[in-house]
Amino acid sequence: MSQTKQTKRDFLFLFFKGAAMGAADVVPGVSGGTIAFITGIYERLLNAIQSVNLDAAKLMCNRGNIITNLKSLWQHIDGNFLLAVFSGLITSGISLAKVITYLLSNHPIYVWSFFFGLIIASFIHIAKQINTWNIKTIASCIFGALLAYVITTLSPSDVDPQWWFYTASGAIAICAMILPGISGSFILLLLGMYAHVLTAVNTLAFDLIALFILGCIIGLMVFSRALTWLLAHFHQVTFSLLAGFLIGSLNLLWPWKQVLTTYTNSHGVVKPLSQANILPDTFFQLTGQNPQLGVAIALMFFGLALILCIEKISQK
Repeated sequence: MSQTKQTKRDFLFLFFKGAAMGAADVVPGVSGGTIAFITGIYERLLNAIQSVNLDAAKLMCNRGNIITNLKSLWQHIDGNFLLAVFSGLITSGISLAKVITYLLSNHPIYVWSFFFGLIIASFIHIAKQINTWNIKTIASCIFGALLAYVITTLSPSDVDPQWWFYTASGAIAICAMILPGISGSFILLLLGMYAHVLTAVNTLAFDLIALFILGCIIGLMVFSRALTWLLAHFHQVTFSLLAGFLIGSLNLLWPWKQVLTTYTNSHGVVKPLSQANILPDTFFQLTGQNPQLGVAIALMFFGLALILCIEKISQK
């Protein structure tokens, strides 16, 4: 009985960790991989994903009782873990899509401030995993920061997608989604697919959602193996690279921005094309809007404190 309760509790915790990943992945600039890392399930997630391979297929094709084969397959792919995490991720992604869209449209400073503090805390967490800062790890961190910064300065495009582009964009974006610091949602934004995917989720367009999920599965199968190999052979350098990704992504999350150019998307809505980070006082002078500096700083510290609390809970 105690073991059953323990299993149910573990499943629930994993579900909520997956839900946190799903909430993060909805926001351009925040990676679900960051949440997976700070909650202590990152490497287990990669190992479970890459265990869906030819060996798993062979287990299903073994002669004998099909129930026994299914049990062996489920254990091989860490099925309980994957079910819990992805149940939370999908549930959160679908349920929070409208909420996040509303907050980004009506209270962007609040959203970006909270995640700005969250990413700073995430960098601190990952940096703790690096045993020795030497020339290799420092260079890797700087390279990661520069790469992430360059990606965040690219201008988003807008496309009128064909059906196959949902699959292609899913395969590309999922690679970023499992990388701490690189946002899959922002990659979708660059590809011009962010609004289209959110619309498909909000309107329950199951055919388009299925195409996108298919792309995510393909991308996961390929990229998780490459990332696992890097962690196995270049553990410290890879961690420092991931830490650099987080620092570089802060450019995208700065709450106060000046819109430099705009574009009209396929639905006739005018949206920012390129933006520049500015100081709160400059933001007030240019827009006449309250920069809400006090609330923004409080939300930054709240995001930072939240990650530190999650870190302690995960260690326990």
